[in-house]
Amino acid sequence: MKTADTAPGREDLFHALRPLVAAEARAEAPGAAVEARDLEQAVWVRLLERMAGEGPPPDTVRWVRTAVRAEARQGRRTAAHELPYTRAQPAAGADSDPERVALRADRRRALRSAVGRTPGRCPRLLAAMLSPDDPTYREIAGELGISQGSLGPMRSRCLGCLRRMLTPEIGTAELGGKRR
Repeated sequence: MKTADTAPGREDLFHALRPLVAAEARAEAPGAAVEARDLEQAVWVRLLERMAGEGPPPDTVRWVRTAVRAEARQGRRTAAHELPYTRAQPAAGADSDPERVALRADRRRALRSAVGRTPGRCPRLLAAMLSPDDPTYREIAGELGISQGSLGPMRSRCLGCLRRMLTPEIGTAELGGKRR
């Protein structure tokens, strides 16, 4: 039993127009900021509405091209006025992956723990260097009560000590990028 929507003439028309609608939609979609399948679907809806009211267009090829371009224009206008709501969706990247967040926090804890185990003034020096306030050498030297000139050699010794402490946990890079 055939309904009005699947009358033989209409069904043949849809099969005949499918490649044209798909090709036109693929051609217009990149410039319209719309997915080709969405554009194609909008044209099919437009054609169904047209056929329900006025019947099939006399020049279907021309009508399809005109309809695709009209829907593409509509897509461009819509895209130009729509702004993404970024606060509702976390940005894709390192912070949105729970595993990466947990690993980064674990590495941070291991680093802070190792800094605390370094000898002498190294814990205070390394803590100052890791500070989010990003103090200058002059500020760090003043905080530690040492000359700014001795800060470089002390920093080098403290970083070497920290590196030796963390080597078993993270490994060190050899020449050529290989890990020991």
